[in-house]
Amino acid sequence: MSGDFTHFDDQGRAIMVDIGAKEDTARCAVAAGVIRMSQATLQMIAAGGAKKGDVLGVARVAAIQAAKRTSDLIPLCHPLALTRLTADFELDAGDCCVRCTVTAETTGKTGVEMEALTAVAVGLLTIYDMCKAVDRGMVIDGVRLLRKEGGKSGLWEAVS
Repeated sequence: MSGDFTHFDDQGRAIMVDIGAKEDTARCAVAAGVIRMSQATLQMIAAGGAKKGDVLGVARVAAIQAAKRTSDLIPLCHPLALTRLTADFELDAGDCCVRCTVTAETTGKTGVEMEALTAVAVGLLTIYDMCKAVDRGMVIDGVRLLRKEGGKSGLWEAVS
């Protein structure tokens, strides 16, 4: 890990990092998180019985949309042309949660970690929004980067 923050100039002012001289490489990032809820809420999602419709289908579209808009939400992110994005949701009855895993890919000069993380967060927030009428106690937890590859720093994987 580098000891310097890259988003500040030598006077401490916020900057967008200069990536002009970097080489285009294949980039991939995987991020994940969970939303914990009551057993009844999880069962409603599984049965497709939420009043607002297909919770996981809407959350998947929201995650994809969020990844595409990351640079609009995070001030110093570069706009990226994503080449692939998947948002997968898994119901876990044992832990009363929905797990979201996002894989983002591009070929370019900067990584897609922020796009993957933003997609996870917004996908889980969408589940909260769609289910809050029956369960305001839901908790979003553990949103984190699991893996990134590409660029000068190569492969990085989270320690379990």
